[in-house]
Amino acid sequence: MSPIPTLPLLTAPLDVAAAPAPLRRRVLLAYGIGDAGTGMAAALVGFYLFVFYTAVAGLPPWLAGTVLMVVRLWDVFSDQLIGWLGDRTRSRMGPRIPWMLASALPLGISMALMWWVPPFPDPWRFLWFVLIASLFQASYSGVNLPYSALATELSTDVNLRTRLNSARFTGSVLASLVGLLLGAALSHKGAAGYWSIGLAAGAILIVGSLLSAFGLAPAAARCQRPSQEHRPLLPQLRSLSHNGFFLRVVSLYLLVWGALQLMQPVAIIFLSDGLHLPHSWSTSLLIPFQISAMVGIWIWNQVAAQRSRLLALQIGGSAWVILCLITMLLPALPQGQTPLAPANRTDLALLLVSLVGLGISAATAYLLPWAFLPDAVDAETEHPAGLITAFMVQIQKLGSALSVFALGLLLSWSGYNPALNDNQPASALVMIRLCMGLIPALLVVASLWVMRDWNRLLATKPAAGR
Repeated sequence: MSPIPTLPLLTAPLDVAAAPAPLRRRVLLAYGIGDAGTGMAAALVGFYLFVFYTAVAGLPPWLAGTVLMVVRLWDVFSDQLIGWLGDRTRSRMGPRIPWMLASALPLGISMALMWWVPPFPDPWRFLWFVLIASLFQASYSGVNLPYSALATELSTDVNLRTRLNSARFTGSVLASLVGLLLGAALSHKGAAGYWSIGLAAGAILIVGSLLSAFGLAPAAARCQRPSQEHRPLLPQLRSLSHNGFFLRVVSLYLLVWGALQLMQPVAIIFLSDGLHLPHSWSTSLLIPFQISAMVGIWIWNQVAAQRSRLLALQIGGSAWVILCLITMLLPALPQGQTPLAPANRTDLALLLVSLVGLGISAATAYLLPWAFLPDAVDAETEHPAGLITAFMVQIQKLGSALSVFALGLLLSWSGYNPALNDNQPASALVMIRLCMGLIPALLVVASLWVMRDWNRLLATKPAAGR
């Protein structure tokens, strides 16, 4: 009797869409877990890091925004290097899982240290924040980049790819919700509270990343891999510069993610200083936004599956623009009154409805750029999912960094001072409302314009799904 050929079975190509149901369920669950830690990190960084830098660590707004922009200089190199090396990694577990396993621990440690205020003065304190943010961003890429690439490699089925991303961002938003609850419970305790937030988030990052890696390992070892015949990096980059799918998807992501990341850090300032809500209310009202964003992910998943991804983007993006403008014009509550006073209940109800609507519509920023991404990978003969995903992760960070940098400059220019709380000058209040409403709305409108001819591109590539 001949021996059982175990190695060929382990390396046989596998499409999860055709895999047994238990393996499909395992992959969907593990993929949903994989972005939980990084999703929590993104939410905490998006909503609280700017406030932490300015109100707790004592950095001026312009310098707080500069921290992440300085880090981007490192990320421009590290993200592409990790993506390029990931496509060339050879392992029985596939090219992605080893990176997730190796990056999980430094990701959690750096996440915790981001929220610690060092006991030394500037410029050393500023340099500390830059160093830790750089370590965090590099290890974030080491986990999130190969994990994101697997959505393209696990299956060629468009609907399953979209469903994988729906599971991913459901876990992400759930973890973001936990992060907001941590922030609401601990941020008012000052430096000690933020340090507790960092420790809890760091532990969740480590556990979530490891659970996802081990859960995905059986399928990741057998799924589609990058081509064995690799061109040098520069020719690949030149090829991407002519890939219409790629150019539109990265532009879409930069615009919608930038809009979302501009709204997140300014939301607490808008609710507390602009609308005169107590701090506990300002942080608590972010929770219905996150819950509705989770619902929105599945709404747009259904629209994309039953109609098209482009229609989901157009409906969700249009609603997002309208709700941004409505939210910007909401009246401030009278200072000194409880939000539940009878005269305030109508305004409070309108605010809650606006936040829920914003969450549902802004969910397009989580799901749809990643749902469009596989078309860009499939358009390349080598299927360099790692390299292309590196650009998406880099765009995610760039959108966050540019938004916070721009917010810091705009608020500093307008005269905003965190110490004044809800007694900001009129120019600062106007700028806060513009950053919450008009500016994000313009970014979303630009994203809809970028994607306007997607169906024409698909007509020239029949294999791609709408």
